Amino acid sequence: MERPVWAPDEVDLTKPSVARVYDYYLGGSHNFAVDRAFAAKVLEAMPDLPKHAQENRAFLRRAVRALVAEGIDQFVDLGSGIPTVGNVHEVAQALNPDARIAYVDWDPVALAHSRAILADNPNATVVAGDLRRPAELLDEPALDKAVDLSRPVAVLIVSVLHFVPDDDKPEEIVATMARSVAPGSFVVISHASNDRSGQPDQAEKAEEIYNRTASPFRMRDRHEIAALFGDLEMVHPGVVQMPLWRPDSPEDVGPDAATYPGFAGVARTR
Repeated sequence: MERPVWAPDEVDLTKPSVARVYDYYLGGSHNFAVDRAFAAKVLEAMPDLPKHAQENRAFLRRAVRALVAEGIDQFVDLGSGIPTVGNVHEVAQALNPDARIAYVDWDPVALAHSRAILADNPNATVVAGDLRRPAELLDEPALDKAVDLSRPVAVLIVSVLHFVPDDDKPEEIVATMARSVAPGSFVVISHASNDRSGQPDQAEKAEEIYNRTASPFRMRDRHEIAALFGDLEMVHPGVVQMPLWRPDSPEDVGPDAATYPGFAGVARTR
């Protein structure tokens, strides 16, 4: 296989990447055959997964628009993957051209391609960092240069904590980030779930497939996902299925919205 010019030499193209697989679910082109082959196995268990991924991306866009309306002009996107069409910088900067975005990821391919995409965008920065080590991330000079954490900021932890096992204490990751930003900041979380999905057997099969990779999957129920916010102040409508979080119109809420296999919410720091 010919190596793309943006893929670092040290990246093993024979192993699937979570970021590239997700890009494939979204209909993107920044993925390799190995990623598509892995995705095909997951789609055998959960054929609606691309639709779910697109609903998650739609939630991200709605949340960003809502926070820009609240006056937020800084965003830190943890576990951002590849910032392809419809991502944070496009949505935020369409409303406020001065909005600043720090995309944070540890995947070398995600980092390399993100830098290529954002090369001509002075207000969008790619930061190499692991969300599982928030204290180290907060000491990262590149993050400090990208955003001013003494001012309100939105911390986006979207569709990534289900890759963080309980042993890595995801609730402490959220709490550390929330304590480290200015009062009046926001934390945004979305998370896959088999709770009330109507298809728990499919979710379990997908979880099993991911658990055979370097990026194991940990489904959590609505109560566990809500607990990730700790004592933060939830904003309306709280923790709900992703399509139900402030839909743009009633027509956007399909008949299966209440059984969507994932929850999302936004909270304000004090």
